Amino acid sequence: MSAEVPPGYHVKVIGDSRFVIPMRYSNLTPIGSGAQGYVVSAYDLVLQQEVAIKKLARPFQNVTQAKRAYRELVLMRLVNHKNIISLLNAFTPQKTLEDFQDVYLVMELMDANLGQVIHMELDHERMSYLLYQVLCGLKHLHAAGIIHRDLKPSNIAVRHDCSLKILDFGLARATGNSFTMTPYVVTRYYRAPEVILGLGYSENVDIWSVGCIFAEMVLERILFPGTDYVDQWTKITDELGTPSSEFMSRLENSVRRYLMLRPRTDPRPFSELFPDECFPPSSSEHETLNADQARDLLYRMLVIDPLERVSVDEALQHPYINVWFDESEVNAPPPGQYDVSFYERDLTIDDWRVRIFEEVKRMEDTDVLQPEAPQDGITPYNCFDE
Repeated sequence: MSAEVPPGYHVKVIGDSRFVIPMRYSNLTPIGSGAQGYVVSAYDLVLQQEVAIKKLARPFQNVTQAKRAYRELVLMRLVNHKNIISLLNAFTPQKTLEDFQDVYLVMELMDANLGQVIHMELDHERMSYLLYQVLCGLKHLHAAGIIHRDLKPSNIAVRHDCSLKILDFGLARATGNSFTMTPYVVTRYYRAPEVILGLGYSENVDIWSVGCIFAEMVLERILFPGTDYVDQWTKITDELGTPSSEFMSRLENSVRRYLMLRPRTDPRPFSELFPDECFPPSSSEHETLNADQARDLLYRMLVIDPLERVSVDEALQHPYINVWFDESEVNAPPPGQYDVSFYERDLTIDDWRVRIFEEVKRMEDTDVLQPEAPQDGITPYNCFDE
């Protein structure tokens, strides 16, 4: 079974993970690993290009893992935008449903993740252009009713030319039924207040995460480094102040009572939270790329009440962002619709296994998309220049 190597496949052990992959993929090199899987780079002899291969971690360990694997597979097939990572292929070395246990996703290979770039001394052009691309990718997802739910620097990939793509859809899910959504999904530091407080959430939960990422670019440190969810809330209110009574009224009674017992705090002025010296010099190319406009966008993104927080569309029109506005990128054709009802079904692990097996076999040995070539010359910026 798993120890056997099918004809046309070869084995490479990466750390504590055993990759059994088609012969078309060679020169495997580890890139990283996490709760969702192991990722390697490889050379694709068919496409004649470097690719990334992700082996999903224990996709059939439980129903949650199986549903997450199916969700990621289907969403990557549905979306088609230059700022969202493309699924090039998928495969499994197992030939029958009875033996099926491993899922591999083949994706475009990027140069780094944003976490490796974010603490460099980025100028306004780079910060603005990176944020613009994140917002374009989010708009495409939100157009299909998809909330990413796990935006963080390590889930955003970049190339040397500053082109950017959003990664990892294992936690993404459709909008609707917000009050039943999992409360702790986003990595803590980038978690929106409504998630912490169990208020339920919509697309704007992703905007809070973008605001935290933007703040990290400016400050070169994590904005709200909470040690647990109580400390996370404390760090947010220490800087942004106690939210309005109207916001409090929408919380569950027990949560509201707890928060009402806490000391009331006033918001710090954003000019203190993000002082001028944290920003690079104003752009000589674009007059709206300056500290004042950057600070204003942060002010609109980092709003505790999601009803008052800027939307993706509004952020794309902000003077700090709209210098890059391109109709074909902002309003790209929407992806296929995400079937909300299907993912809410009470299916067993075996049910999800059947569906994942069918999806993988449908894509196996057929390239879903041609990889996008690096955008050399599209922008004058190199994201890796300090």
